[in-house]
Amino acid sequence: MTSIQPVEPSMPLGGNSRQQRAKTLTIGIVTALVVLVVPFVVGSAGGNYWVRVLDFAMLYVMLALGLNVVVGFAGLLDMGYIAFYAVGAYAAALLASPHLTTQFDWIAQLLPNGMHSPFWVIVPVAMLLAAIAGILLGTPTLRLRGDYLAIVTLGFGEIVRIFMNNLDRPVNITNGPVGINNVDPLSVGSFSLAQSHTILGISFPSVYLYYYVFVICALFVIWVCTRLQHSRIGRAWAAIREDETAAKAMGINTRNVKLLAFAMGASFGGLSGAMFGMFQGFVSPESFTYSESVVVLACVVLGGMGHIPGVILGAVLLALIPEALRTTVGPLQTSLFGHTLVDPDIIRQFLYGLAMVVIMLFRPDGLWPVPKHEDRLARLERKKRRKMASGA
Repeated sequence: MTSIQPVEPSMPLGGNSRQQRAKTLTIGIVTALVVLVVPFVVGSAGGNYWVRVLDFAMLYVMLALGLNVVVGFAGLLDMGYIAFYAVGAYAAALLASPHLTTQFDWIAQLLPNGMHSPFWVIVPVAMLLAAIAGILLGTPTLRLRGDYLAIVTLGFGEIVRIFMNNLDRPVNITNGPVGINNVDPLSVGSFSLAQSHTILGISFPSVYLYYYVFVICALFVIWVCTRLQHSRIGRAWAAIREDETAAKAMGINTRNVKLLAFAMGASFGGLSGAMFGMFQGFVSPESFTYSESVVVLACVVLGGMGHIPGVILGAVLLALIPEALRTTVGPLQTSLFGHTLVDPDIIRQFLYGLAMVVIMLFRPDGLWPVPKHEDRLARLERKKRRKMASGA
């Protein structure tokens, strides 16, 4: 006859959840304070140049999160993602500059002062156009996988760049390689982010204000991505990523789900592109080369595909490290040898590539990969043992 083992008293129901909520709230408050203070710390140490680098880091975060929807969630290798960035940037440039009024008389008659659309019109239009471009890319590639999909998306990205570069004749829409300038800065009513403002006695330069706006946009993208990942759609994407044939056999409409991944990921690229256009005040095809697509993909792979915090880490590192190398390699050679032996840009690219190779060799899943189910079980088991040991 088997003996009945006494059951140890467990924690009151909801105890763990209250502790978890308190821990999450504390982490959130600390993170918010750090995000708010970072531009002032960086600006006081390195000037507005480094705050501008932070601005571009936030743009990379939005781009990487959008690509993560396609590559990390759905497992679709997209090598031409920068095309959606270009669509958003050109949408902002055309809607917030006098370019169209100088090229079309009928628009000049309707809008004699130029087309100066507000941001709450530009951003949805840019996201919608980018999503349509994503559907146009996804529709002919539904049956492609792996390397074949990568080649097609790479070609799509180059087609968009060349299209923007040559759409200055016979009708001048994009102004070709010259680009579109005089793009209106982001503004809310009379509050323009192109100017410095004093709020509560604290001076906020333009790059600081853009930083906070980009952080808000990045938080919006993070919230949407998190909701998508834990939704039915996110589970369908995960099923397609693991085995598309099995997902189709289980009744998942892989066609629509893959198109949705392309559209959602592209819309975030359009959002980032619109912010880039209003931030720079100038848009040209040189900003949307193939190398930029590689950098955005590297952000996802380096941080950890499918893991939102890891992707954010990868984007921030790949935005900051090249600029740090740019400003240190040249002076370091001068201090050691008295003059520059090798072009700093060549050394920067070499060290950048070497760092990527080393990380991929020793951390193939990324710096912050998705926690595996076995790791979570082991972590819970260790917590249980520590709790039992402390109780004993």
